[in-house]
Amino acid sequence: MPYYRRIRDLREDKDLSQAKMGEILSCSQRVYSNYERGDIDIPTTTLSKIADFHNVSVDYLLERTDNPKMNK
Repeated sequence: MPYYRRIRDLREDKDLSQAKMGEILSCSQRVYSNYERGDIDIPTTTLSKIADFHNVSVDYLLERTDNPKMNK
């Protein structure tokens, strides 16, 4: 499983706790922590919510690009 460094970095840049991100995403802190560590796969809908929340592309979160801007 991949380690989602950018998801953690974006959360920390906003001074948000894992518990707060869990609330925002309607999951527990433990589940969100597992997402960040790559212990469990992030569902597509949740990955989209994280990208929308941080106003970045899913490709940026997945480190497929270094450009955080979303294409519309």
